[in-house]
Amino acid sequence: MRVIRKYANRRLYDTSESRYVTLEDIRQLIVDREEFRVEDSKSKEDLTRNILLQIITEQENQGGKAEGTPMFSNKVLQQLIRFYGDSMQHSMSGYLEQSIGTFLEQQKLLREQMQQVMKGNPMQAANPMEVMRKVAEQNLLLWKKLSRPGLQRDHKDQNDSQDGDDQSNR
Repeated sequence: MRVIRKYANRRLYDTSESRYVTLEDIRQLIVDREEFRVEDSKSKEDLTRNILLQIITEQENQGGKAEGTPMFSNKVLQQLIRFYGDSMQHSMSGYLEQSIGTFLEQQKLLREQMQQVMKGNPMQAANPMEVMRKVAEQNLLLWKKLSRPGLQRDHKDQNDSQDGDDQSNR
């Protein structure tokens, strides 16, 4: 795993490539699906989450320009903030993770179907209405799964075990 060190002067140093990097360089690592960890140069505290949030902030601020519109509207951000400290905070975190995973799977399926249509193989491509029906079914199943009693405890247990893993990796 690549280690990025953050120094007191706020500069980021990639220990694998022995060079200073920018948030844009780290964003590219994410796009390239490269595993990395950002740590404080002195305390070795894990700062990865903070850096990820900085990258999201930069992307959101650039969203009004050439990149398109921001992903999070003011209304969405306000709704997310309301979940902090709420009894549903842990459930929301799990729901968002699973929703994004489901969205990516659905996006892949739709791309594959479009490729079949573009290749001129309409017989192999599924009926678009059938694909949308399957997407709706998956979303409904996800919602039912996440709204069942005990999910909050299950998600908390999962986070606790992940935290333990993180601590053993330090």
